Formats: sequence, C-alpha cells, structure tokens
Amino acid sequence: MDSKALQKISYGVYVVTSLKDGLYNGQIANRVIQVTADPSIIALSINKKNLTHEYIQSSRILAISVICEDAPLSFIGCFGLHSGRDTDKLERTEYKIGETGAPMVLEHAVTSMEARVPQEMSVRTYTIFVGEIIGGEILTTDICMTYDHHHEIKGETTPKAAPSYVSHEATKEK
Repeated sequence: MDSKALQKISYGVYVVTSLKDGLYNGQIANRVIQVTADPSIIALSINKKNLTHEYIQSSRILAISVICEDAPLSFIGCFGLHSGRDTDKLERTEYKIGETGAPMVLEHAVTSMEARVPQEMSVRTYTIFVGEIIGGEILTTDICMTYDHHHEIKGETTPKAAPSYVSHEATKEK
C-alpha cells in the first residue's frame, strides 16, 4: 500500500493541550473529528507515549486549536517535534486558560475549543479520547491548515509518535 494514500483523507492540523498538576503541555495532532452536533462531541487520537496523553488521561480535560494555513514551521515544530518533558511549549505562545483550566492556544489558530473527556478507548499504541465540547470560539477567518497542505507545501517531516509515521525502512521495502 502507498502510505501517502492516507494523507489524502481530509485531516486538519491542530494543537491539542491539557494540564496536570498545574503544568501545561500541548502537541500537534491531525486526528480530530466531530462525532455529534447536539451535544457537541469530538474524538481524537493521541499516542500513549506522548506527555499530552498523560495529561489528558489524568485531568480528563483538553483544548483543541485549529491551526491556520499560514502558521510558520517554527510554530508547528515547537508543538510537533519537541517533547514537553524537555521544554515548556507554551512559554512563548499566546494562549488563554479556558473554563476547564486547559490552555487554549490562540496564536496561529482559526478557532479554539475545550472539552471534558468522559470516555476513552485504547487502540494499540494510541488512545481515542472522546470529548464533550463545553466552549469554543472563532478567532479568525483564516483558512485552516490541512494535513495534505502541511505535507505537500510545508514539507515537514513526521515525528515517530505521529499516527501517520511510516519508517524509512517500510518505505524502502515497497
């Protein structure tokens, strides 16, 4: 199978944040979907090794910011290529604290929303978190970044913890 075929499924690019013991963390994610409209329920997939996963599982809250197409690679790299175990990702990022206490990233975001997480499902190395949206707002009318745009135009590499990561060895075997 050509693994790039999956990149053509319409995904967005998001910053997902949460908190634990008064500390904030966030990461880039591309697997967020709306499940229902009334009530507003979303689902997202997070790698179990990621610090954000630990924070969501502990606090049962999260925030999602939909990233705009013009977001610079340095911004995406801050949340996508570094671990919150080594750096404070929100230190130089504009955000506000939502009703749940989760940090909602405002910088380079088209919209932000926050959710309580009543359910989760383990799927091998990932957890699918189900969140009930309790608040959100439109921040700009900018175009949302798609995962396809991210790969085709931005040319960013995919970190090993990303759901779409394919090793170079697997690519060579094809």
